[in-house]
Amino acid sequence: AILLSCGINPSKSIIFQQSTIPEHSELCWILMCQVPFSDLRQLPQWKVKSAGQKVHRMGLLSYPVLQAADILLYNSTHVPVGEDQAHHIHFARDVAGTFNNVYEEVFTVPEMILCDSSQNRVRSLRSPLSKMSKSEASPTACIYLTDPAEEIQQKFRRAVTDMTTALSYEPDTRPGVSNLVAIYAAFSGLPHVEVCKKFAGQETPVFKAAIGDLVAEHFEPLREKLADF
Repeated sequence: AILLSCGINPSKSIIFQQSTIPEHSELCWILMCQVPFSDLRQLPQWKVKSAGQKVHRMGLLSYPVLQAADILLYNSTHVPVGEDQAHHIHFARDVAGTFNNVYEEVFTVPEMILCDSSQNRVRSLRSPLSKMSKSEASPTACIYLTDPAEEIQQKFRRAVTDMTTALSYEPDTRPGVSNLVAIYAAFSGLPHVEVCKKFAGQETPVFKAAIGDLVAEHFEPLREKLADF
């Protein structure tokens, strides 16, 4: 329902529930029989998410294999991803290449299309050094498409910034406020520098309120369409 509300046209794009396609898990098992354990342990996702855990789960370790199966099952030629997911495409390419070398040319080796850079990636409202993710512990770190307007505004009011009241776009030194500037720029269509000029001399709470209103208003038509499903 959310995909349709966002404007995905089902007459042009195929939408399906992946869990109803058994070939995904079947191919995942086949590929897992080929992938070395050492390769999976070297992937960034495993290193980051398993750090500090007393019990290491096989689901986390093997998840990149399932992602590779999702891509290779359809002989995908190009895969659009964010920069933080590039290593998963490299892994899928390696898996396809190794399988093809051992057997025959079964899989298409996909090309990667990078869709963003580290500087324009949306970051967590609570931990701006990390990307915005629904898996974060804090419920106020992420904006959901289904969030009511009041909740969106509240999350931006609580967003982490710094002690400097002046607005500027400096991702390396001011990640929190720069993240908010980038979000406002994306929703308003203004360049970063123009956003800073627009709110020059105003207190940070004023800017937080403005961005909360802007994002909430932008998602209002989506929420109205979603209510029809």
